[in-house]
Amino acid sequence: MSRSRLLAVIVSIVLGLGLLLWLIDSVIRLYTSAYWISPLLGQLLLFVIIALLLCLLGALLYYAILFLRPKQKQPPRPTVPTQRADAAEETLRAIRQQVAQIQDDVARQALLERSHEIEESLTRRELRIVVFGTGSAGKTSLVNAVAGRIVGQVGAPMGTTTMGNTYRLRLNGLEREIWMTDTPGILEAGVVGTEREQQARQLAAAADLLLFVIDNDLRKSEYIALRQLLEIGKRSLLVLNKTDLYTESDQNAILMSLRQRVQSLMEPADIIAIAANPQAVTLEDGSRLQPEPEILPLLRRMAAVLRSEGNDLVADNILLQSQQLGEEARHIIDAQRRQQAEKVVERFQWIGAGLISVTPLPVIDLLATAAINAQMVVEIGRVYGCELNIERGKELAISLAKTLVSLGVVRGAIELFSIAMQTNVGTFLVGRAVQGVTAAYLTRIAGKSFIEYFRRNQDWGDGGITEVVQQQFQLNQRDEFVKAFVQEAIARVVQPLREQLDAPPNPGQRNER
Repeated sequence: MSRSRLLAVIVSIVLGLGLLLWLIDSVIRLYTSAYWISPLLGQLLLFVIIALLLCLLGALLYYAILFLRPKQKQPPRPTVPTQRADAAEETLRAIRQQVAQIQDDVARQALLERSHEIEESLTRRELRIVVFGTGSAGKTSLVNAVAGRIVGQVGAPMGTTTMGNTYRLRLNGLEREIWMTDTPGILEAGVVGTEREQQARQLAAAADLLLFVIDNDLRKSEYIALRQLLEIGKRSLLVLNKTDLYTESDQNAILMSLRQRVQSLMEPADIIAIAANPQAVTLEDGSRLQPEPEILPLLRRMAAVLRSEGNDLVADNILLQSQQLGEEARHIIDAQRRQQAEKVVERFQWIGAGLISVTPLPVIDLLATAAINAQMVVEIGRVYGCELNIERGKELAISLAKTLVSLGVVRGAIELFSIAMQTNVGTFLVGRAVQGVTAAYLTRIAGKSFIEYFRRNQDWGDGGITEVVQQQFQLNQRDEFVKAFVQEAIARVVQPLREQLDAPPNPGQRNER
């Protein structure tokens, strides 16, 4: 203890003792004075003083215990995961919460199973290499050459499927097993070729390391496929095969062209030239010699990548698959919500049509049906998990109605359906029918616009409400749609009006007259 702190402690003790002696002397003097006046008063005063001293002592002990008690550690605040595996686990938890909202049992179960497969992959011990490219690039020759050269002999194929063969390999200095898969060729003609390419792309998207095999300079279709895989974060090596067919100068020219074309996508070291199955050479005696595969540069680069990036490759791939699964779940939920919201719009458009046709107004005005459209907005919002009150719904409905009027959509709809209804409805019903059908059409455009509003998390987007309304008006004024809409409107609006007008008055009405 420092000298200054020791001096402060001594001064504090002396002051404390001094105050204590003064307090005792004061209590004695007070008790003596009260006792001489009345012994009973002295005893009562002594009891009160002792009680106060005990309370003071208890308070001092209580706060001393609180002060001396070790502080409890605060629970750690949730932090954004910095490790990719942690991020994948967090993504999977969020995905399961999304999947629970999917109503389709088959789709929900399929996504849950895939999420469990991805979760199990977090602890897997293998690295998955996928060989990808056209059918003529020599993918199978490359797989056979690698399998024959990697330390630790290749095992039997782990299974033959329509997607290709998978082999289990071992590499010295690498604890993880290597699974190498040969995929179907891409860019093949016909329906079968398209299906095989889709299978190959699925395997490529699930790879930890991708070997993109070509046998010449990149064609445009190959470049697009490679760029798409690299842009989603797929770790890849670009392998130029069949170099034994080129002179040294031609080979160098192709490699230079490849490096220039993909310089913004991958490192030059990830572009490797090999000859997985060199052509046989005819000797002077007429016998043929099969040269050894020239794949050592590829093996060295693969070994370097797998040893230095192996754990990150697995984590990156798992995170990528988790994100893709989450995106798929979002698409399913969005389609499900859109379908439910469109049913709401369809219901309210015919409710509005019936209201206007029964009680026609001098001018078509969505403000007159604001209450109906407000309720529609509330129900669409509920579909997208947004709880709005009716007043907020009315504000949004009126705002959009004013936009419809200002853009001329109301006038355009009246003209559109005036012409359409004259050829389908009797003259005595045209006016009321046009008003009812136009109201239904405008409610449809409003409802479709609100679907986009809620899909964007209650945001109209950069173009604002005007752009959204214009897009919906353009989508809903095509000839085939208008024809179908008119036919449905006749069944839902005009036919009930016709039946109402043709029905004879009931006896009660006749008597009243």
